[in-house]
Amino acid sequence: MSLFLIVALPFLGALLPGLMNPAGRSACAGVTFTVTLAAFIGLLTNLPAVLAGDVVTAGVDWLPMLGMNVNLMLDGLGFFFAALILGIGLLIITYGRFYLSRKDNMGEFFTYLLLFQGAMVGIVLSDNILLLLVFWELTSLSSFLLIGYWKHLPEGRQGARMALTVTGMGGLAMIGGMLILGQIVGSYDLSVILQNRDMIQASPLYMPALILILLGCFTKSAQFPFHFWLPHAMAAPTPVSAYLHSATMVKAGIFLMARMWPVLSGTPEWFVIVTTAGLVTMVLGAVIALFKHDLKALLAFSTVSHLGLITMLLGTGTAFGAMAAVFHILNHATFKAALFMSAGIVDHEAHTRDIRRLGGLRHLMPITFVIATVAALSMAGIPLLNGFLSKEMMLEEATHTVLFDTWWLVPALALIGSLFSAAYCFRLIGHTFLGPKRDDYPAHPHDPPFGMWAPPALLVVLVVVIGIAPFLVQDFVFLVARAVIGGVAELDVHYIKIWHGLVPALYMSVAAVVGGLIVLALFNPLLRMWDAAPRPEAKTIFEAIIAGAVALARRSIHGLNNGAFTRYAAIMAVTVVALGYHAWRTGTIGPATRTMQPAGAIEIAGWAMLVAATLGLVFLHRNRLLSLILIAIVGLMVSVGFVVFSAPDLAMTQLTVEVVTIILLLLALNFLPNRTPVESTVLRRMRDVAVAIAGGVTAAFMSWHFLLRDAVAPPISEFHLANSYKGGGGTNVVNVILVDFRGFDTFGEIIVLGIAALLIYALTETLLDGPVRARLLNRKPDQPRAGDMHPMMMVVLTRVIMPVVLMVGFYIFLRGHNEPGGGFIAGLVVSIAVVMQYMASGFSWAAARQRYPYHGIIGAGVLVAGLTGIGSWFVSKPFLTSDYTYVRIPPFHEFELATAALFDLGVFLAVVGAVMLSLESFSRLARRAHMPETDHAMDIDPSRDPDDPTNPKLEGGV
Repeated sequence: MSLFLIVALPFLGALLPGLMNPAGRSACAGVTFTVTLAAFIGLLTNLPAVLAGDVVTAGVDWLPMLGMNVNLMLDGLGFFFAALILGIGLLIITYGRFYLSRKDNMGEFFTYLLLFQGAMVGIVLSDNILLLLVFWELTSLSSFLLIGYWKHLPEGRQGARMALTVTGMGGLAMIGGMLILGQIVGSYDLSVILQNRDMIQASPLYMPALILILLGCFTKSAQFPFHFWLPHAMAAPTPVSAYLHSATMVKAGIFLMARMWPVLSGTPEWFVIVTTAGLVTMVLGAVIALFKHDLKALLAFSTVSHLGLITMLLGTGTAFGAMAAVFHILNHATFKAALFMSAGIVDHEAHTRDIRRLGGLRHLMPITFVIATVAALSMAGIPLLNGFLSKEMMLEEATHTVLFDTWWLVPALALIGSLFSAAYCFRLIGHTFLGPKRDDYPAHPHDPPFGMWAPPALLVVLVVVIGIAPFLVQDFVFLVARAVIGGVAELDVHYIKIWHGLVPALYMSVAAVVGGLIVLALFNPLLRMWDAAPRPEAKTIFEAIIAGAVALARRSIHGLNNGAFTRYAAIMAVTVVALGYHAWRTGTIGPATRTMQPAGAIEIAGWAMLVAATLGLVFLHRNRLLSLILIAIVGLMVSVGFVVFSAPDLAMTQLTVEVVTIILLLLALNFLPNRTPVESTVLRRMRDVAVAIAGGVTAAFMSWHFLLRDAVAPPISEFHLANSYKGGGGTNVVNVILVDFRGFDTFGEIIVLGIAALLIYALTETLLDGPVRARLLNRKPDQPRAGDMHPMMMVVLTRVIMPVVLMVGFYIFLRGHNEPGGGFIAGLVVSIAVVMQYMASGFSWAAARQRYPYHGIIGAGVLVAGLTGIGSWFVSKPFLTSDYTYVRIPPFHEFELATAALFDLGVFLAVVGAVMLSLESFSRLARRAHMPETDHAMDIDPSRDPDDPTNPKLEGGV
């Protein structure tokens, strides 16, 4: 199966659980299980190639100039993690079907689960670090939804926010590190980066990249000091906890450290940072876990400890450490998922997870007791279970690791961590299942249905099988370990076995088990000491940091973003002036290479009108209507300037934009006072004048300087002029730039334009439906209005010229690729034609003849433009790459057909829809504010006399 399909299946399947929700719980779980099973089977179809040592790849060049390629690869490491994600996912889905109550929205839960699953599979199969970062952030978002699934629980909402904050901030740091790494190598493809170990480690940017990437890994995998978020994520339903802790979320950081091991490990910086963080996390997590009374909290901190163990092994930088890490990842996934599901069973049946209220459950829940006991003993490191094998390998590696020039430090800390690990495992077994039965359980405990205990039972079978016969997985572990080390070192392929003789690791393992039993025997006095000891509370510190950050942000925002446009303009202008002055003082300026062109009378007159209108606007800006007229004059003179400088496209665009915006602004003025009140002091106005003069002088001086000198580098216009016809098939360079060279920008712009129109519509809808509506309806006109609201001459004229204007717009649209014009200008011209109908005959008359909603026209425009861009993928070209050809249809001459015309059609529709939706919104407000309910729209058909009671009357218009 294609790697693309394996990654896409969970995302596509996320649509199904919600649709199947009405069909029942089993239907939701069934489609989720089927989707995951299909992806898992698809993954297994690639197993023979992986076992043969091949790397399965798939890729699509998306934005190759930016290095953003959708490349996937499947090697031993990727297969290992993808198999864990999908395989354990199947068990979690089965378990979740029986765990969740009938009150829980099963469709919503499994939708979130599939989104999370797809993001995790995307991470482990990505061969491009930019693509990996996208999936990385998707895991943070989807895990937020899963952790906060029980929205009615405050601790669930808090745990979700904490997880998103910590992992999200780490993700931001990792983005920086990955970008640095790609910059060092010159490629963002992982397969290329992994082949440049020497280049990366020799770079002066190695240390910043390492720290930033490790921040992302440590936050995601809950390493000290970022470990505190993981236990609070236990507010999620138990299936989520089991999935996050065994095979997904927290293993993402571990995976990335393993993936980047060939290029980042082997340096003193890697060794000290990663090994130290792992050791501290392992010991701290184990000690805290011992004193937790909540079963899930105990298991959560045990996960923190074991993640620290794996991190420490990867930090040693040896091939044996990497192999031990891989083996423990496998073992930890099996026994930890089984333990979490067992804890969920206890909570589900006994209605409590508090160990102090449990005990004696082996008599009432024998199946659960066996499953949990075997899994816990494996986590404690008891022989003939898989946890013993990998923990002994960890202790063996610790005895050969020297940290800070101290040979005993790592072995001692590893032993302490193992001892407390055994202690909390023994406590979990003894205080939960052993002892006499109690008569004060919150609910009568009993073993659950088969569907709940079968998934953890299957995992426990793997725990025993691997522990007794490790040779069954030995070759696969070697395969994965070779993918981790990437040929940097050689593996000891004979170590995975039960008996290695009387080696130090065995003595340490025995000491850890015996010491764990002793600690458990002394638990009560140790608990009193733990409760009495002062210690920092991570949650309190985190909340204090967040509160401080929020307060600082509010002060900064309120100081800079206070809603005063003059302040924003002043800051920007002062910044531009300061940077310009700095460039002038520190740069080198050559002599002028061009002479001033003579200015004719027309140019001087136009310039004088522009200056006069601008100065008039400055002094008369408090009169809003007059200001609008002066703004229109400025826009008109700018368009004339474009004509003078041979830019007809820009002139046409400017002119049509001015017409449309002036009409819309005139409508908006209906709801504003005639004059702008004086709100600023004289001192502030003097400041604004000084800043404006400084900015204007600086801009004028810099423009004058550059226009008199040739550019240092060839202007980009030369490229566009040379490639407009060859690359885009058009001689109108401006239009080719808009629809081809920078089509992606244009696509974004029409989307923004549509969003702006929808926002205007939403605001006016709020005004019409809210308390403002009453004020609009009760508003009395200040002056009597003309009796002839719709003059006949205006009505007739607009009806006659409507088809003419439409024909002109159609002509401008068709000629745009080779002559001045295009979809944007044509859309504005057609919008003006429709606007004229509204102005002449009234809103009601025009609205009654509207056949298509303007929302739909905007959406159709964006859809047409997007589909045109996607079409280039089918011919293996980047998004929005246009193509053209020439055809001849007798008896016509040969003419050109370009795909850019379809993109331009999307621009045309989006512009028309956005302009008309804005007009319609303002018109409805104006009608409510000024028109009496008895006004009628104008129609020149005498058979529809508005005064004739036999004719239907339309609603009042503007």
